Amino acid sequence: MQQKTFVLKQRDIKKDWHIIDAESVVLGRLATRIATILRGKHKVSYSPNMDCGDKVIVINARKIFLTGKKYHDDVMYYHTGYPGSVKARTMRDRLEGKRPEDVLRRCVEHMIPKGPLRERQMRSLYVYADADHAQSAQKPKVLDVSEIKREQ
Repeated sequence: MQQKTFVLKQRDIKKDWHIIDAESVVLGRLATRIATILRGKHKVSYSPNMDCGDKVIVINARKIFLTGKKYHDDVMYYHTGYPGSVKARTMRDRLEGKRPEDVLRRCVEHMIPKGPLRERQMRSLYVYADADHAQSAQKPKVLDVSEIKREQ
């Protein structure tokens, strides 16, 4: 009897909802965990060419932890689009500014391969600076990230 190769189809994909509390969690370790869930690599039915990952809600992104001196010394450069207008902001300025959730979103985005599939997978990530979120009707499962929290 010959075994058949399993090919994942769009109708076979079931997306679960996960919620993560990012308070005192190391940024890079959390981003790798989120990228794995968004891509669907934690599932048995993983297929690299399909959006088979789950949806992730991250709360308390403002209280994320950075190891070493990155909080004060890490500088992020960006260009406004005008000639000679390269700007720089430290990680402290970004986390204490208007949109601290963009730090985590950008970190996760760089851990997923480029292409149209990344855009589709990033739509499954919901990041909030505080503890309030709008997806309570989906009844997300709490994802335990206590092993990647910083030592106190």
